[in-house]
Amino acid sequence: MSEGRVVIVTGGGRGMGAAIARELHAEGCRLALMSPSGSAEALAKELGAVGVTGSVLEESDLRLLFDRTMEAYDRVDGVVNHTAHPPKGELLDIPDADWSLGLDMMLLNVIRLARLVTPVMIEQGGGAIVNITTYAAFEPEQFLPVSSAIRAAVSAFTKLYADKYAAQNVRMNCLLPGYIDSLNHTEDSRQKIPMKRIGRSEEIAKTAAFLLSDGAGYITGQSLRVDGGITRHV
Repeated sequence: MSEGRVVIVTGGGRGMGAAIARELHAEGCRLALMSPSGSAEALAKELGAVGVTGSVLEESDLRLLFDRTMEAYDRVDGVVNHTAHPPKGELLDIPDADWSLGLDMMLLNVIRLARLVTPVMIEQGGGAIVNITTYAAFEPEQFLPVSSAIRAAVSAFTKLYADKYAAQNVRMNCLLPGYIDSLNHTEDSRQKIPMKRIGRSEEIAKTAAFLLSDGAGYITGQSLRVDGGITRHV
């Protein structure tokens, strides 16, 4: 990425979100970070960035993050949508409230933030959005029912958005991680991966940075799996 670009990162205080923030900072980007725990604000102080404590579940918090970004930098060049995992459970035992929570957490947050940043990106002449989802959006897992279903919807929305705004040089892609060291994984999980190792958050961070960069300027509407080969589809 070119030095000085402005990137918003949600879930930017821990795990993959923090790794992405650090990678973008190292590349010279100016950042605005948000998380519900306060960890994003702490990391923002370390990196000289804008920090907001808030939740992607709240439209008002997303508006605050956008407003704070514009106040500080007067532009938005990139967005990384990263969130926690939604509730799990047996497929037909999951209550409606948990499905609704997953919808707010993983799809509506992407749509709501896109509504805010897209006019700015169009006026600037371009921008890029990366949605961090999961390999299970492509190959659904019974132990990740809400995530599998709704993050597949994120991929569909991403394609619709990409088609709509490609001509204005505004891009959107999904990054689908496999088993990553931001969570604790069992030996059984490691053995399922053709590469026989857990992925590193830094690897996800570098891929996200690439998708935001000019080097990926002809890539839009895609769902890129970064999973050590665990998905079976060609």
